[in-house]
Amino acid sequence: MSTSVIKLSKNELQKVVDYYQPHALNKQVPYTQLVAKKGGTTITVYTSGKVMFQGNQAEAEANRWQSTTTPASSSGTLPKDFAQKSIIGSDEVGNGSYFGPLIVCAVYAETAILPTLKNLGVKDSKMLTDPQIRQLAPKIKEIVPFQLLTVTPEKYNQIQPQYNAVRMKVALHNQAIQLLLQKIAPTQPEGILIDQFTSEKNYRNYLRMEKNQVTEKLFFITKGEQYHLAVAAASILCRAHFLEELERASQEVGYNLPSGAGNKSDQVAAKLLKEGGLDLLAKYAKLHFANTEKAQKIAEKTL
Repeated sequence: MSTSVIKLSKNELQKVVDYYQPHALNKQVPYTQLVAKKGGTTITVYTSGKVMFQGNQAEAEANRWQSTTTPASSSGTLPKDFAQKSIIGSDEVGNGSYFGPLIVCAVYAETAILPTLKNLGVKDSKMLTDPQIRQLAPKIKEIVPFQLLTVTPEKYNQIQPQYNAVRMKVALHNQAIQLLLQKIAPTQPEGILIDQFTSEKNYRNYLRMEKNQVTEKLFFITKGEQYHLAVAAASILCRAHFLEELERASQEVGYNLPSGAGNKSDQVAAKLLKEGGLDLLAKYAKLHFANTEKAQKIAEKTL
């Protein structure tokens, strides 16, 4: 068994946590954010920013994140004045949340519209409150072409055994970009920036499985919202739509469905299980998350 340890920034660490959350183990380990097991590899995410991989595929899993963090160190991997170019940017929301859909959005922001987006207050959605995001979203939709794709929990559960988290996101980003290119045709963007969630090599490997592949002018960088307002706008539209969908689902069940994948999600999922079993839970939650097993145990204890 091999062991690999890497050190990541706070934002990069969150991407690791979101990615491995579906494989989380029911373990409480001091000074850790997450302990997960994917295949034969155990992943331990420490609050210090270190991530330890243990198992036969430890090095391969560690390399996945080392390769994605390299571009984030500098904007030198992007062409000169990239932030001022006419770009399609894409981002996703919901991958790390037990309840709610997975949403991907692509936005085309041409050079002439960038000052307007900036004046609106468009920036990294993590720097905005949810009310600010919901106020900004309709204004963004009025001034830029965009393409939103939504995978409901029901659909997610149907395709998840065939599509792992990365393959699913590759398929969605590719489709959103392709549909947006059709909308803006014959206009062509100067580049396409994807908020990086896996290595470019891995992205392109999964891309080969898709029927209609967008392969040209692709750029990948973590924290993409900081490099072009197209990605920032896409992240805001994603988050706003996710909040709307979660609110709608909450109204359907009659109580709040929380975002994220913490203990509160386990308790709410247990309540849904007692009301309608797995069939009901599958309408609102991503069943392959470790939360499902935790919720089943809670439901059994409270019968």
